[in-house]
Amino acid sequence: MSDLVLFEKKGKVAIIKLNKAPVNSYNHDFFMEFGRAIDQVRFDDGVGVAIVTSALDSFFSAGADIRMLKESTPDFKAMFCLNCQETLSKMESTPKLFIAALNGTTVGGGMEIALATDLRFVADGEKVKLGLPEVTLGVLPGTGGTQRLPRLVGKSRALDLMITGRLLTPQEALQIGLVDRVFPAAQFMEKTMEYANNVANGPSRAVSLIKRAVQQGTEMTLDAGLALERELQNRLFVTSDAKEGLSAFTEKRKPQFSGK
Repeated sequence: MSDLVLFEKKGKVAIIKLNKAPVNSYNHDFFMEFGRAIDQVRFDDGVGVAIVTSALDSFFSAGADIRMLKESTPDFKAMFCLNCQETLSKMESTPKLFIAALNGTTVGGGMEIALATDLRFVADGEKVKLGLPEVTLGVLPGTGGTQRLPRLVGKSRALDLMITGRLLTPQEALQIGLVDRVFPAAQFMEKTMEYANNVANGPSRAVSLIKRAVQQGTEMTLDAGLALERELQNRLFVTSDAKEGLSAFTEKRKPQFSGK
């Protein structure tokens, strides 16, 4: 792992920090490193939750490096977008919870990274802005934004945000469901870590299958989604955590989950 993307573990929580000053504008090398960080989470049985955040103070990410795009060939730009899409889809399909901890302004491709995570938390502040302003450059959000944003906030609202390039405050983003939590800036990482630790130290097998049921099931017909739900539930019934959870409930005690 290079200095472009930093990786650390705190207990069962992995922390991936974007670290390309001044605004985490990403290029090909950056995204390759980001993909490797996702792989580290995937293959580490000791990790239950991953937080994606920024090592910089005021920006989560401003998206793709515009100068790099301007100077590259059309074929390179096409492969670059494809690789970015595939990397974010890999994160989205990984059976562990990913939380975007947006500790600063998050726009363009930075917002598209956040959209591919499972939950989005943002630090409150007047200077923090969120959105997809690619239209102001004469292009569209090409790293999943046109597909994930409508699925998250609805077609017409997503269309309005993308065709105007309008940026939102944290509170506005919370109101439309673009983010899931807004924490005071001074307590932001503390609150995010508290949430992540609670999930990581709980029934992690159930969490992973809930994620799969939601990610895959909502793209199916209702009948197919219900069939997937039944299949995943049956897998959970035979796990140690399910047996412990049911026993703890009947015995009126706190369950001791092992993630198995």
